[in-house]
Amino acid sequence: MKLNPLALACAVGLALSAQAAMADINVGVSLSTTGPGAALGIPEKNALAMMPTEIAGEKINYIVLDDATDPTAATKNARKLTSEDKVDVLVGSSVTPTSLAVTEVAFETKTPQIALAPINLPADKNTWVFRTPQHNDVMASALAEHMKAKGIKTLGFIGFSDAYGEDWLTALKKPLEEAGIKLDPIERYNRTDTSVTGQILKLTSAKTDAVLVVGSGSPAALPQLGLIERGYKGQIYQTHAAASPAFMKVAQKAAENVIMPIGPVVVVDQIPDDHPSKKAGQELTKQYNEKYGEKSFTSFAGHANDAFRLLEAAVPTALKAGKPGTPEFRQGLRDALEATKDVVGVHGVYTMTPENHFGLDNRGRVLIQVQGGEFKLIQAQ
Repeated sequence: MKLNPLALACAVGLALSAQAAMADINVGVSLSTTGPGAALGIPEKNALAMMPTEIAGEKINYIVLDDATDPTAATKNARKLTSEDKVDVLVGSSVTPTSLAVTEVAFETKTPQIALAPINLPADKNTWVFRTPQHNDVMASALAEHMKAKGIKTLGFIGFSDAYGEDWLTALKKPLEEAGIKLDPIERYNRTDTSVTGQILKLTSAKTDAVLVVGSGSPAALPQLGLIERGYKGQIYQTHAAASPAFMKVAQKAAENVIMPIGPVVVVDQIPDDHPSKKAGQELTKQYNEKYGEKSFTSFAGHANDAFRLLEAAVPTALKAGKPGTPEFRQGLRDALEATKDVVGVHGVYTMTPENHFGLDNRGRVLIQVQGGEFKLIQAQ
């Protein structure tokens, strides 16, 4: 069978188009844009929509799915992205349990993952996983230093009854011991709980010098409200996952004077001019607020931005190992991410090593306090 010249030209054109499409870099994204983690997932999705669609001359396709803050859905998303969409890298998820679900697929399929939650992993599962949020150890030590300086001797704890809460308990152990601070009582609650009355009664009865709430987004406000309503007079601390408009909207006046560790981008106009992340942070917050509304920016948008910055730095090296869509490219991308050095993000400066797939040092944290309904810098690290 002979093809006429026009048909032949069309066939060649279609083949070339298919090859070009296969050369695109596909980024598979699973975010918690609904459910309890929506306060994190929505700004992350918004930020990714602002990111460039080309790196090193290669087109970037973002395939974004909602996991509804459900680890089972996150697993399903990750399997679809790797098996059907043939993605070169996985980004997400938004909270610790869903990020851990994605990790299982990343490990199984040898697909690099950039998690947007500070997940801890055993060494054998850590190979393919990188993170943009600060390690909880970095944030916990900042809180312990502040508590010691303020003469706090006893600390109560109420945190999520999942991996995020447990990771924080682990991170707190050493710095609290070194600071001579006793941690007791320890209470837990679920992300979907509507009441923590029993836990709050135990905490207020203990009369500790301070209480740490380990939650994220609006669910972090539930213990905050409970402590204030019960007349707790000690210092209340929260973690970096609570620093969001969603938390402030629910907690309102009850949030006054709470202290949290957070990435510098949250108070970017208040950090020193020589901070390496100041310029990038100001540019991102300005663009985000112009697009999505005044004061709508959150640190979670910054985590998504920094995921792109890590990819932007790694892709040129990975392209030397193979074409997008191939195991060689995925391996090259993993290796390049692990070799990340001095990549400036809005949350700090990233330098990865085989032992450290978080990459942020103390330049990636500051302490803030809610004063007059605003986040105020109280300590730069």
